[in-house]
Amino acid sequence: MPATDPDIYIDPEHHDGTSDATPGGEQTQRRPGELVFAAIMLIASLALLWSAYGIAGFDALSSPGAIPMATTLAMVITAGIILFKTAKLPLDHSETVVRDILPPVVLVFAGLLIAYGILLRPLGFLPTSALFLIAAIKLLARRGWGWTIGVSLGSLITIWLIFRIVFSVLMPSGVVPEAEFIQFFRNMINGGAG
Repeated sequence: MPATDPDIYIDPEHHDGTSDATPGGEQTQRRPGELVFAAIMLIASLALLWSAYGIAGFDALSSPGAIPMATTLAMVITAGIILFKTAKLPLDHSETVVRDILPPVVLVFAGLLIAYGILLRPLGFLPTSALFLIAAIKLLARRGWGWTIGVSLGSLITIWLIFRIVFSVLMPSGVVPEAEFIQFFRNMINGGAG
């Protein structure tokens, strides 16, 4: 449909009209997966409401669970309204979940993030981040291995220097003797200064 169609809302600040990335899609149709997502939001909101009720029940407005319960009740109400409105809309048959909503690259990155989380503790920050960055940059940039590895390791070294050395953020060391490297360079700097 052309961008001049009155049934399509296109926000010119966020969308140039050339892709399916219109925030929220068409206002008069339901995108694939939208109804399932709305149902999941309602179920999650109900679960959070139950959890908030478990804090202290509903004894008084001043009880510890009153604010969490009020917040999650608002979530349940709004999720219910969204689910009801979404269910009434006709499905947009011009889009598919795999092509337009959840393309394979998104699933690959979800897998990479899960693998990163699993490998972070046993391997440590440096090797896990190097593997993640190399895989991610190779997949997205589709450049040669030399460029991919150079950009990945350059980025990783910069991140490590800023967070580990400058801000002293502790990261999982894993298989790399990070503390020994830091101490070696400190000794070298202190020995050279004295």
